[in-house]
Amino acid sequence: MTTTIYIPRDAAALSVGADDTAKALAAEAQRLGVAARIVRNSSRGMLWLEPVVEVEVNGKRHAYGPVQAEDVASLFAADFVNGGAHPLALGPTDDIPYLKNQERLTFARAGLTDPVSIDDYIAHDGYKGLTNALAMAPAAIVEAVLDSGLRGRGGAAFPAGIKWKTVLNAPVEGDGQKYVVCNADEGDSGTFADRMIMEGDPFVLIEGMTIAGIAGGATRGYIYLRCEYPHAQRALNEAIANAYARNYLGANILGSGKHFDLEVRMGAGAYICGEETSLLESLEGKRGQVRFKPPVPALKGLFGCPTIINNVVTLASVPVILDKGAEHYKNFGVGRSRGTLPIQLAGNIKHGGLVEKAFGVTLRELLYDFGGGSASGRPIRTVQVGGPLGAYIPESQFDLPLDYEAYAKSGNMVGHGGIVVFDDTVDMAAMARYAMEFCAIESCGKCTPCRIGSTRGVEVIDRMLAGDLPVKQEALLRDLCETMLAGSLCALGGMVPYPVLSALNHFPEDFQSQPQRARAAS
Repeated sequence: MTTTIYIPRDAAALSVGADDTAKALAAEAQRLGVAARIVRNSSRGMLWLEPVVEVEVNGKRHAYGPVQAEDVASLFAADFVNGGAHPLALGPTDDIPYLKNQERLTFARAGLTDPVSIDDYIAHDGYKGLTNALAMAPAAIVEAVLDSGLRGRGGAAFPAGIKWKTVLNAPVEGDGQKYVVCNADEGDSGTFADRMIMEGDPFVLIEGMTIAGIAGGATRGYIYLRCEYPHAQRALNEAIANAYARNYLGANILGSGKHFDLEVRMGAGAYICGEETSLLESLEGKRGQVRFKPPVPALKGLFGCPTIINNVVTLASVPVILDKGAEHYKNFGVGRSRGTLPIQLAGNIKHGGLVEKAFGVTLRELLYDFGGGSASGRPIRTVQVGGPLGAYIPESQFDLPLDYEAYAKSGNMVGHGGIVVFDDTVDMAAMARYAMEFCAIESCGKCTPCRIGSTRGVEVIDRMLAGDLPVKQEALLRDLCETMLAGSLCALGGMVPYPVLSALNHFPEDFQSQPQRARAAS
């Protein structure tokens, strides 16, 4: 009997030696005469345990990790192919609390399948959503997405169905082309959900984009991928080729008469190109700079044509809605925040990784029940949610439910769901300064509040910390943040005030000058 052994092929596992472990598994199985089939799946999100090796025993998977090449001989000696006991044993995978306590909709297949096997994808309910969509009128598909309550998972949280409806109803000019563009320029610190989807379940993104194309009347799509993701590029291109070969892309999809072409385009890595209009400029071969709005991309987007533009997780959430129905998806979440959100735990956290939970979960649950507290063992002082432009949230707000409206009301943002953790040794004035410096480096330069305001912001904070009229500098910093918030052309300059003001408001003691700190310590 052949034993099936799974080991991830995504960047997270590769970075800690998964390829060497896979080679060692194959070599040891051959040496011992064990009939083994090694499947390169993807990470399940328990990144602190990578490389995780799973073995299928009587239809149930058992996990071991982290497994290095030098551990392989002892695994075979412990009869791990039959689920034998070993110091690295994690037990039946489905019973691991970190996974068992999640609600996985978008990431339902991650870690279960060979990412580029279309047969594996179909065997795990793949392409059911597209099959249903092909039998529906475009307006009915759009209505299902609207009814589900799905909002953009890239940060702005704009209802996806409204974008799709606008494109569907948009008049076309010239050759009548409409487009679907996936924003895969995942540039926020502490975020990796998009990468994990593209490397671990690329077909769900391909399926979601195909459904979007049919819904909006678009026949061509582009995945705009940042150049730092070569493993995602390879997985996507292989999966796209397999989808074409099986008639899930191209002309007359599954005999439906529908047509959708898809390709990957690489960006050069500019942070500003995560903003949708800058991305479109770059995709057209121009310098990545923000466009004035209106018109919005849904009316005049790529090459001046109506364009659906959503990020990876948004589009990857569509297939389950078309498969199981809008009500099924809507039953998860709270208030106007429906469905689930893939949350990424990073920074000073013991159990860093990906957690998919319904909206309503609290930071405290995420940080301690899933994350296990800080990696350093020291108290967690603050977390930054939503990337480098997200607010710093103090411990007093850790019980706030994860909800777009609740976060906005408290001056925070959910963003892409990235959470970066800091213990009590962090210098919050330095973090505020970094936000301004980051904006100065990454600004496209098109608007004055962002281009000049961020540079002046660094200078003001430096004077404040030097003890140069600190009360006056604080007033100036707050005024500058207000100008950037109200006057910036896009969210880059407009959101820098979130980390700066949250640090200043919640941790004012860190903004004292060095002499003041010395006096306070004595």
